[in-house]
Amino acid sequence: MFLAELLISGIAVGSIYSLVALGFVLIYKSTRVLNFAQGELVLIGAFVAFAFLSQVGVGPWIALPLTMIISVLLGLLIERTALRPMIGEPVISVIMLTIGLSSILKGSCRAIWGSVNRPFPTIFPDTLITIGPISVPPPFFWSFIISIFLLIVFAIFFKYSRLGIVMRSTANDQTATLSLGISVKRVFALSWAIAALVGAIGGVLLGSISVLDMNLGYIGLKVFPVVILGGLDSIPGAIVGGIIIAVLENLTGGYLEGIIGGGVKSVAPFVFLLFVLVIKPYGLFGTEEIERL
Repeated sequence: MFLAELLISGIAVGSIYSLVALGFVLIYKSTRVLNFAQGELVLIGAFVAFAFLSQVGVGPWIALPLTMIISVLLGLLIERTALRPMIGEPVISVIMLTIGLSSILKGSCRAIWGSVNRPFPTIFPDTLITIGPISVPPPFFWSFIISIFLLIVFAIFFKYSRLGIVMRSTANDQTATLSLGISVKRVFALSWAIAALVGAIGGVLLGSISVLDMNLGYIGLKVFPVVILGGLDSIPGAIVGGIIIAVLENLTGGYLEGIIGGGVKSVAPFVFLLFVLVIKPYGLFGTEEIERL
């Protein structure tokens, strides 16, 4: 029974990890840049939703769409003011910019809402979900359903839609994409908008599962092993990697923390990632790059 509970909660949280990891993958697929501010986009989204739900007092059906709209606008603003001037600059410079951006977003969030832990308002039905002998709390169940649905939608979007194909083309060769009359700048803007959107949704789902605090921004570091494990440019990899990492965290936390001590839950994903990368350096589903000399 205990094992089943760990697995079910791990799969639910893992689906949210996958959704947040999708933000990493989207930006990397289109710009070849790692966005280390993704965790702060999760944080901002969660607190904006909290503000609408608790401080303004509107219902979820109004608060959540408004949160998504604000998140998309934030993503577009970040791309236009901070990232677009960096086009053509070395990749390491852009990565350092996203690290600085993460500090700015976290500091802004702390200045507006403070550092006090806050309970997230209830947004899901209170009816307990039963799967066989296991009772699943509604936030875990609905978070899993919403995350998997969105991941499938985005996977189909990238595979078959015109915009998705354009984004994949931009990731492969920006010069060739420009020669076809496609605006690379618009692709970058779209990538950041979607990354901010999925980050906000992930923040709302994580907030509904646990308390809301400034440590939510560290989800970016927790999700980074998910991205590397699945493959930096793979959406299916993000899905599989998120579930594997979260289940591994739950199992090590449930069975080993009492024996080895605290912290093993946080370290286990990185140890597992190390072993996988020795065998598959590009992750489970990442595209292998072959260089000819």
